[in-house]
Amino acid sequence: MDPVIIVGAGPVGLTLALALARQEVPSVVLDEGPGKDEPRLARTLVLREDTAALMERLTGVPLDEVGTRWAGWRSMRRKQVVREITFEDPGDAGAVGAVGSAIGTGPRPGAAEPDRLRPADPGRKLSSDYAVTTGAAPEQPPLHLAQHVLTDALRAAIDHEPLTKIAVDSRLDTIEQEASGVTAHTRGPNGTWWRGSYLVGCDGPRSTVRKLQDIRFPGRTAVERYAVAALRTELPWPGRAMLHRTPPWRTSGPSAGEITARPLPAGVWRVDWLLPPGKDLVTPELVITRIRETLAGWTGGSTPPYELLDTGVHTVHHRLARRWRVGRVFIAGDAAHLLGALGTQGLEEGLKDADNLAWKLALSWHHGPREALLNSYQAERRAVVAARLRAADQVLPLLRGGGALRAYVPGTSRGHESLLTEGHLGRGPLGETSTYADSPLAPPSIEAEVPVETLPGAPVTDVRVTAEDGSFVRLRDRLGRGALLVLLIAPGTGVWERKHWVTAGIMPRLAAAVTALPHPAELLVAERYPGASAHTVLLIRPDGHLVTALNGVRPADLYAAAEAALGGPAKAPAEATAGSR
Repeated sequence: MDPVIIVGAGPVGLTLALALARQEVPSVVLDEGPGKDEPRLARTLVLREDTAALMERLTGVPLDEVGTRWAGWRSMRRKQVVREITFEDPGDAGAVGAVGSAIGTGPRPGAAEPDRLRPADPGRKLSSDYAVTTGAAPEQPPLHLAQHVLTDALRAAIDHEPLTKIAVDSRLDTIEQEASGVTAHTRGPNGTWWRGSYLVGCDGPRSTVRKLQDIRFPGRTAVERYAVAALRTELPWPGRAMLHRTPPWRTSGPSAGEITARPLPAGVWRVDWLLPPGKDLVTPELVITRIRETLAGWTGGSTPPYELLDTGVHTVHHRLARRWRVGRVFIAGDAAHLLGALGTQGLEEGLKDADNLAWKLALSWHHGPREALLNSYQAERRAVVAARLRAADQVLPLLRGGGALRAYVPGTSRGHESLLTEGHLGRGPLGETSTYADSPLAPPSIEAEVPVETLPGAPVTDVRVTAEDGSFVRLRDRLGRGALLVLLIAPGTGVWERKHWVTAGIMPRLAAAVTALPHPAELLVAERYPGASAHTVLLIRPDGHLVTALNGVRPADLYAAAEAALGGPAKAPAEATAGSR
């Protein structure tokens, strides 16, 4: 069969190409640029634990070495009562580099430093009218890294992937499709016709693919605007992110108030200032003024030394495409949705689009189209993004206007700061993990189904498992290979070699049931899983979402659940052969 055509060589398009290659599906990526991204430290992304694990599987790069996981979150707000606070020991936050930006700097290193809060001085007050509360990080905090670092890692992995080709300087201008495939034309120095089995538009907010397929993209423009700066400096809370909703300083003119700061490696911070509504020009002078007054306010004195590395303006739009599939053409990432207000992460949702679509395209590419399975991509992913947009749109006017939250949004009784920080940490109404609770791939009611801590449709918890070759691996390491996973919970097996128990008890019957499934599946064993009792059997999709958990070995129920997760019964053998390569 022909390769999958992917339009757009950003993180989403490259992720999809690698995910397909891991499932032995060739692809060609049409890149309208020269094949290299400009390094921009002010353009960063935040990945939650499961998405970071996906990126590490695809790139082979330990992202913790090129990004930063913050140790917690500080929320600073105005108070009527003065509270005494103490910061943690700053430790070695990284040396402050040489200054010399073209648009402005702070005091040069070596100049007299302002008096700062130190841990040995617990009686100091940061200010007489605002205070700090500390928000604990989740067990595995989000990962913060520059976007070009991730893109470079994806490109490096593709350089060693024979099933993936990147065509640079190739701008799409025509799409033609018929029942058997898709034809695309590109213009530029290498303009030509391309033939593919499917085409996926990962070509951003102004998607040519979306426009050529006449897909509407309704929503709101400029929901929020931020001035952004990447700085190398030393702040009083190393390893922690900061949310400051209403800073007391106002020397730079009108301001909506909110400021966030997130750490990057090597003592670098990304700082965002929420701008007031309107389209006022953000000048270099305004950015420099905000940097100086913010750093001075946070350190309790004059502006500390800093090196300005990059600046930008980030405008948040909220849009959602009406359709994500037209025949053999799909859209993903910013081509399908735009979000990002109040801590929601638009790029991460795009990466989840790629993960969701890859195994469905791979199964259809190898075994012939399953319309219900391909249609489930839009049903699952669009519902998740729509829910995220609704939550942000409900909360946005209340947070910015200071209205009461409890009557409008569930789970917001702890106030504005908790809602926002949990959104940034990937929790709560704004940031919770994608769950396909109403998926068309969900199996019908099964009498033998038992509850575990993971709800059906939610991503599984990463636990240590024994693979079929007897090795100990992480559950997430087995995802993304195109196979279903069947996980047996069997306490005590971790202390014995697999050869001692693989032919004992219920294992032979379970192994036979797995072999008989309508799609290749890998049988794994774990000593424990949150909320699961002994002999519970979990069926897991290739993208790591739980299909069901069964009480013991139930071959008929396991088969029915697997068939549902694949979009229903397969085509007749003659039809399947005609659709395969």
